[in-house]
Amino acid sequence: MNSTRHYGMDWLRIGAFALLILYHIGMYFVPWGWHVKIAQPLDWVTIPMLATNGWRLALLFFVSGYASAALFAKLGGSGAFARSRSTRLLIPLIFAVIVIIPPQPWIDLAGQHGYPHGFLHFWLHDYFGFQFIDGIALPTWQHLWFVVYLWVYTMLAALVMAVVPASARARISDGAARLLRGWGLLIVPMLLWIAIYLAFPEHDETHALFDDGPSHLHYLMAFGVGWLLRVRPELFAAVARCWQAAAVIAVIAFMPIGWVEWTWPGDTRAPDWAVTMFHVARQVQGWATIVALLGIADRYWNRDHPKRAMLAEAVFPFYIIHQTIIVVVGWCLLGANVTALPSFLILLAATVTGCWLFYRIGRSIGWLRPLIGLQRR
Repeated sequence: MNSTRHYGMDWLRIGAFALLILYHIGMYFVPWGWHVKIAQPLDWVTIPMLATNGWRLALLFFVSGYASAALFAKLGGSGAFARSRSTRLLIPLIFAVIVIIPPQPWIDLAGQHGYPHGFLHFWLHDYFGFQFIDGIALPTWQHLWFVVYLWVYTMLAALVMAVVPASARARISDGAARLLRGWGLLIVPMLLWIAIYLAFPEHDETHALFDDGPSHLHYLMAFGVGWLLRVRPELFAAVARCWQAAAVIAVIAFMPIGWVEWTWPGDTRAPDWAVTMFHVARQVQGWATIVALLGIADRYWNRDHPKRAMLAEAVFPFYIIHQTIIVVVGWCLLGANVTALPSFLILLAATVTGCWLFYRIGRSIGWLRPLIGLQRR
């Protein structure tokens, strides 16, 4: 296996998490359901949000698959890999569920469901009740569903590595690489995504792990292709061949997505043919965008920078804390009746500042480091 670090994949991971934070700030402004909303949502914001909707999370699983394969090669065994991933993912997950996340469901319940009690009462008496209040599961992992899913996928990878002989794994990887070489890297996963949608057209993501099978198929494929790219780096030649065409396809495929949303905005029910066209185009645009971004990262971003290592370390703590900051600050802005543009600027500044303080303080205190997703010194 090639042990050379691909800096472009680091930058892609950093950019993907930065985009996720910006997307969650946008959730305050769109008419879609969320924990806290501006008093007068802006319909037009849904268009740029939808431009990222079909690929931003799959991209995170893709780069996580690549990074997981690199870590497995470094640790050299399934047991060490499973222990490392469990420590780095489950400890901050549990800490966040107990300490970081509770303000989010409280604000949701108080602001949209008439919950009568203050936060302290909610946290001490209701949050850990293992119950549903107005359809909201308590306790909850909220935006950290990604961490839960990623841990499950890495445990599946560890199990496969433990039970499948190395020779068989090599043959499987070689066969998959042959399938994806050339234009296959663009076409085959795209067709599989379309097939998953057509097989389960009524499925909506739940982020609840056990009732989210089609979403697992969708994200596991991205995770698996990312892993394969690490163990068969010759596939970067396929990326170089097709990423520019993928960028064009992604732009063209977004046109029907934007048109359907603009024509039938918000909760307006579009005709069945438009719904099908919307979702098929979403699969095409999603995978094509990932391939295009991968090509850009490989060609232009595969170089180091003095800030790269620090930013790569910071993205997980930023991810853990960012949504709670957005929801709490949004709650305050809603109460103060702040208009859209000042709200956006305040949310952006507060989120970046809060994430940075969370990371800088947490990384400097030894016992806090594992709780925010960092290695012990």
